[in-house]
Amino acid sequence: MIGTGILKGMAVTARNFVGSYFEKERLITVQYPEERSPLPENYRNFPFLIYDGDNSHAGLRCVACKICEKECPPQCIYIVKSEDKKPDYMGKPQFYPKVFDIDISVCMSCQICVEVCPFEAIKMDKEFELSQRERFDHLLLRKEQLSKSNGYYHEIHPVEAETVDKNLADAASAAEAKKKAAAEVAAKAAAAKAAAAATPETKPAAAVSSPPQSSSGRSDCVTLTGQTSVAAQESNTQSSKRT
Repeated sequence: MIGTGILKGMAVTARNFVGSYFEKERLITVQYPEERSPLPENYRNFPFLIYDGDNSHAGLRCVACKICEKECPPQCIYIVKSEDKKPDYMGKPQFYPKVFDIDISVCMSCQICVEVCPFEAIKMDKEFELSQRERFDHLLLRKEQLSKSNGYYHEIHPVEAETVDKNLADAASAAEAKKKAAAEVAAKAAAAKAAAAATPETKPAAAVSSPPQSSSGRSDCVTLTGQTSVAAQESNTQSSKRT
C-alpha cells in the first residue's frame, strides 16, 4: 500500500516525541534549580585548595612554591609566601601561602596549575554557580574561599581523590622508613665510637736495634791485618837467611 512506510515513520516519531515527556530516562531537561543533572567525574571548572583535617590553615597542603603562579597562562594566580613555617603532612616544616588569590574572571580552567603542583594541593572544582553582580572584587577568590577539605574533594572526585591519598600515604611511609633507617645507622655509628673510646690502647713493643758499627772498629781490623802481614814477611826472611 502506498504511504505505509511514511505512516510507520510518523508513528515512530510520535512515540519518541510523547515518550520524551513521560519516560524518565529519556528526559533531556531537568527542572533546574530544583533538579540537577549529575556531573561527570572528570568535569572541571575553577581551581581550589585542599586542606587535611579540620583546620584550613594548619592542614593546608600548599607550601607556596609558586610553581602554579609561574606556569599559569593567563597569570590569574597571585601568591605571597609566609615568613614562618608550619609542619606539612609528613611533619616537615614548610612555608605556607600568606596570600593566595585566583581571579576567576581571567581563569580559563586549563588545569595546568593542577598538573604542575608537586604537593597535590590544588585541584579543579565542579562548582559553576559563581555569577556575581560585580566584575572585579567579587570574582577574585581569596585563600579562605578557595580552601576546601579533603572530604569535599572525595565527594566531587572520589576515584582521583583515593589515588591521591594513596600516593601521599606511600610517600609519607617511605619518608618515615628512610628517617628510621638513618636513625639506626647513626645509633650504630655512635655505639661503635663509644666502644672504641672505652677500649684501652695497647702500645707496640719497642724494636731492639743493633748499635751501629763505629769506624774505629774498622781501623782496628785494618791495623791487625797489617801487623799480621808484616810478621809473616819477617818469618819468611829469617828462613831464607838460614838456608
